[in-house]
Amino acid sequence: MNAGGTGQAEADRGEASGVRTALAGLTTRGRSFLAAGIAAAICAYVLGQSDLLRVGLLLAALPLICATVLYRTRYRVAAGRRLSPARVPAGSEARVHLRMDNVSRLPTGLLMLQDRVPYVLGPRPRFVLDRVEPGGRREVSYRVRSDLRGRYPLGPLQLRLTDPFGMCELTRSFSTYDTLTVIPRVEPLAPVRFSGEAKGYGDGRQRSLALAGEDDVIPRGYRYGDDLRRVHWRSTARYGELMVRREEQPRRSRCTVLLDTRGGAYEGAGPESAFEWAVSGTASVLVHMLERGFSVRLLTESGSSVPGEGADGFAGAGQETADAAGLMMDTLAVIDHSDGTGLSRAYDVLRGGNQGLLVAFLGDLDEEQAATVAKMSRRSGGAVAFVLDPDTWTREITGVPRPGDRHAERLGMLREAGWTALSVPRGASLDELWRQADRERSGLTAVSGEALG
Repeated sequence: MNAGGTGQAEADRGEASGVRTALAGLTTRGRSFLAAGIAAAICAYVLGQSDLLRVGLLLAALPLICATVLYRTRYRVAAGRRLSPARVPAGSEARVHLRMDNVSRLPTGLLMLQDRVPYVLGPRPRFVLDRVEPGGRREVSYRVRSDLRGRYPLGPLQLRLTDPFGMCELTRSFSTYDTLTVIPRVEPLAPVRFSGEAKGYGDGRQRSLALAGEDDVIPRGYRYGDDLRRVHWRSTARYGELMVRREEQPRRSRCTVLLDTRGGAYEGAGPESAFEWAVSGTASVLVHMLERGFSVRLLTESGSSVPGEGADGFAGAGQETADAAGLMMDTLAVIDHSDGTGLSRAYDVLRGGNQGLLVAFLGDLDEEQAATVAKMSRRSGGAVAFVLDPDTWTREITGVPRPGDRHAERLGMLREAGWTALSVPRGASLDELWRQADRERSGLTAVSGEALG
């Protein structure tokens, strides 16, 4: 039962072991009638009471007849499920619409629907359909909600058939299910004056030569997908490898968002934990920068990124922007703590080229990790770090505050390396920190300009 699709279940399938299946569907009432009938028949035989024997046979035969008739009932129904929406932020509700069609020529009896959902989404919804005429349709809906991000299966839908006397119930399940994706909360951010341009050295400066007009005369190595008509044969013969001419391309600012997922960098769990704040902040920055026209890239401390992401990250307009945001949100919906202990892999990825604006969400740092993060700002056009304060986040869990000198020392190391580093206390608003980072960075730029002058 995919969204918008249909699935079919027939109540007359599975002829093998039919008697066993029918007897297994007897309800408590049906089993009681059967037991009472057998007991009455035994007593009638012992006592020689023929009238009691008739009563016992009637009591025993009623549930068996109901089970046989119900098992051989030929209902053919089709069902469909639709999620609205299929991707929902944590803490928000989604509505699930169920559709049941009677595709047989006979009216149905009493039908009970039950959709299987994870307990984190709420109780299992149950519905009772009294009678569905031939070719008729019934539609019902229910709501689901989760404070925890993730991917949750919905289904398969179960159909329960019951007789008018309540003696027997048979369950038929549809084979397919849908998936509800609960993404991190996204906080709207104010537009600021961050830029994603290169600092002016290395490959970033060479690329600025080819922003308009003629193609850059400086060739580069061949990359998969390059047009073979742009091969520069003289340089190919000189360097011994395939070289192509750089193409004219418009300037596009770039932004890399680094998320620290080390398990040892955060304490606590749940929707209000430090790690969930960092994930939500990462999602907010990614969506904000993508909407502003940046080429956006998501990176973790292990060096991994979003599947399907290009070399320069995601970029686009209109529907492409929405698709890119959806892919990144799907990745953040299931991201979890890693077993890593350092940030060296992320540094190896970042030092490979100009990353434009670098925004990092970091957990607790020791001296070695802080030194690694400090070096990441060398190949960026600007670096902003949100470092979670372990004192305020840990005090809520253990009640014992940590010494704050180490945290302040780590922030000082990042600021000396050119980062705009901000401490994130428990319950902080990302939008306020975002504005504060803009003010501090603007002040730093003004001071640097006066010094150069």
